[in-house]
Amino acid sequence: IKAGDLIMAIKDESKGIDIATSGISLTEAVQVIRGPAGTIVTLTLLREGIGEPIIVDAARENINVPSVKVTFEGEDGSVAWVRVLKFSGETQAEWEAYIPEILSKKNLKGIIVDVRYSPGGYLQGAVDLASDFLEIGDVVVIEETGNKQKSEYKVEKLGRFRQTNLAVLVNEGSASASEIFAGAIKDHSRGTIVGVDTFGKGTIQEPQEMENGAGLHITIAKWLTPEGFWVNDGGLKPDVVIEDNEETEEDEQFQETFRLF
Repeated sequence: IKAGDLIMAIKDESKGIDIATSGISLTEAVQVIRGPAGTIVTLTLLREGIGEPIIVDAARENINVPSVKVTFEGEDGSVAWVRVLKFSGETQAEWEAYIPEILSKKNLKGIIVDVRYSPGGYLQGAVDLASDFLEIGDVVVIEETGNKQKSEYKVEKLGRFRQTNLAVLVNEGSASASEIFAGAIKDHSRGTIVGVDTFGKGTIQEPQEMENGAGLHITIAKWLTPEGFWVNDGGLKPDVVIEDNEETEEDEQFQETFRLF
């Protein structure tokens, strides 16, 4: 199962369910796909570039997805590959846990921050992460309300990696807070952005609880990069454009980024 696959049908023999998704809502689809750990749900997928449907038996399990993963790449482990899967309330603490190990690398050539398929999350999380690579006083993001009032979020701490070689990996699934981070790095010419155009989500939502357990997410503002670009206008453009070839097992985007160091 890959990001971008369309789920066309859901089958669960244990529940006697075999339905097409065209006639149900997203919430209903989620309820059918979820179930007790260890049971099987069968998904019929449609993938771009493949003419025939793909049928997958997926085993249900409890999933705990960390927001940050760090590995050290190359024969000498001199490049830190930082994968930010989401910007959640735990992101800063998880990032902090890796800091001592990264700083201990005497042969560190650079850091790759990979936000491919990272859907974003908390704006402040992007500000916190970007602050480790920028200078004090640098603008990370600008918030603009409906009446055109603007507020700047700036770096307020001494960045621990502000002198370290940096590249940021992005793709069409990099959205919201991921774009805030990448946009700040790009506008301050702090590192090289590699990949393809990002998703283009430049709005800020605020949840509002309603009666009877209902709720709304209301758009209250839009955010701009430090130079005033609104990513809703086509997303961020990388400095180095490279597609990932899904027909190979190689990660061409990562390999191209690794060669920068």
